Amino acid sequence: MTSRSVHKPPVRKVAIFGGTHGNELSGIYLVKHWQEHGAEIQRAGMEVKPFISNPRAVKKCTRYIDCDLNRVFDPDNLGRTVVEDIPYEVRRAQEINHIFGPKGSDDAYDLIFDLHNTTSNMGCTLILENSRDDFTIQMSHYIKNALAPECCPILLIEHPTLKYATTRSVAKHPVGVEVGPQPHGVVRADILEKMRKIVKHGLDFVHLFNKGKEFPPCTIEVYKIMEKVDYPRNKNDEIIAIIHPKLQDQDWQPLNKGDPLFLTLDGEVIAYKGDSTVYPTFINEAAYYEKKQAFVKTVKVKLTAEHIRS
Repeated sequence: MTSRSVHKPPVRKVAIFGGTHGNELSGIYLVKHWQEHGAEIQRAGMEVKPFISNPRAVKKCTRYIDCDLNRVFDPDNLGRTVVEDIPYEVRRAQEINHIFGPKGSDDAYDLIFDLHNTTSNMGCTLILENSRDDFTIQMSHYIKNALAPECCPILLIEHPTLKYATTRSVAKHPVGVEVGPQPHGVVRADILEKMRKIVKHGLDFVHLFNKGKEFPPCTIEVYKIMEKVDYPRNKNDEIIAIIHPKLQDQDWQPLNKGDPLFLTLDGEVIAYKGDSTVYPTFINEAAYYEKKQAFVKTVKVKLTAEHIRS
């Protein structure tokens, strides 16, 4: 079987978002640094714009002001009439869509890297939204190889019913960068450096692609999101069991039937009852308590990209 080459337009307009969540500091520090000292992120033949996406939340060092900016880029919110009591983040989403979009249009930015931190032990994680985007699959493959032997898991959040409507989804090619573990409201040099490397390799890939380098077909292993799992709760909707020590920090590790999930304060162990092996991630993420999410279950799948050139 001969591989066909997919010709793609060059990627000229790139943005790097920090502060989509105002207490995830690595991306905020990097973006503010690059706004002052941009040479590190500039590459010939493309415009790279570092951007603070939620400035009010950044100023307060809080995740958001009224609602999660990373969940409101859906047609309803982007099309809402701006009235006095509209949530700040919905108004901000419309501004971002105006600057970097409109979402789904030819005028939208080609690529957005959205920089996030997690309290979970996820390491250097790339987040993809589309299993058929040859460009982002090829880029992930390139970044993964560039970071080796450091691990770089790839999370695919494409799902029939779980709709994220992320800030970065304004771009033709959205890429989430999730690096942890790091407490919210704290910056760690090692975590910031990992994030910086991912962005560097991503921009290098775009530069090579724009110059005409050909990327042969490739296959990557990704963790595809299946479902969110909540903490056990009582009839008052209060959490009654916490992440079991044997699950804590075990992001991306196989979870099998009978493995411990939760521990009640009485010492009762609640085990995993599923029949198939899953790979949990976002384990005990601080920001997801309000979303009623103890972790997400993923399964391993392979994604293949065609041979691409600009």
